[in-house]
Amino acid sequence: MSFRRALALAACGLAGGSVLFSAVAVGKQPARGGDAEPRPGGSAAAVPPASAAPAGTGGYWDSNWDRREPLALINLKKKNEETGEEELASRLDHCKAKATRHIFLIRHSQYNLDGRADKDRTLTPLGREQAELTGHRLASLGLKFDQIIHSSMTRATETTEIISKHLPGVKKISTDLLREGAPIEPDPPVSHWKPEAVQYYEDGARIEAAFRNFIHRADAKQEDDSYEIFVCHANVIRYIVCRALQFPPEGWLRMSLNNGSITHLVIRPNGRVALRTLGDTGFMPPDKITRT
Repeated sequence: MSFRRALALAACGLAGGSVLFSAVAVGKQPARGGDAEPRPGGSAAAVPPASAAPAGTGGYWDSNWDRREPLALINLKKKNEETGEEELASRLDHCKAKATRHIFLIRHSQYNLDGRADKDRTLTPLGREQAELTGHRLASLGLKFDQIIHSSMTRATETTEIISKHLPGVKKISTDLLREGAPIEPDPPVSHWKPEAVQYYEDGARIEAAFRNFIHRADAKQEDDSYEIFVCHANVIRYIVCRALQFPPEGWLRMSLNNGSITHLVIRPNGRVALRTLGDTGFMPPDKITRT
């Protein structure tokens, strides 16, 4: 089979309909189908627009979920007509990721629930112990961590400071994108937690932005596998897990995460995603485990 023929078949495979949802919309998902979104360069493959995300309920895998599929990164109109297939193959290879990303999502430790403002919601003595245990566990893995990105909220910042003592030399980056919030209305709903609709609209957009900014396959220029730590919050982590696995994001509240727990996502160069661990606290003594 010629390269051009194989490319045509691949394009046909990507042209199927998609189930779409708005990351901040409240309500049921639209039915499968919809108009095709032109690819860069004008090809007609149906790829969901950047303003939408796959709902994950159609029984299929969107290989371009992070918009980093090589075919989506080149302009087919600019293909060199003289070199033809060789030029296209070279450009596709140039856009391919080579490395695997390991994402460690850490939930902050136990904190003072009575604090009225964020600055007052500091870690409890037990929470500081939990962070020490988490830091020791991460260090014991023997991995060369590239960075620690953490929520700017007090409980996440304090957890990061304690963890980082066990990982000397690893740079720390604070971001507001990873702050706690209401990502999307859960289904089924719960009676004990009902944020205002506007909170889903505002927080959902921010948390979705965090997902798109941080969770994707490696850049094509990255040569070696990377190991990155994200210290944030239960709602953010649960939403990210659903989105990364292309599960219905409305199911995020069906998962529970202990304080100081470790969730490990793996993103392969071809865009495949695997969940190695979810909310692991097996390294903590039973009397140190909480879920507040």
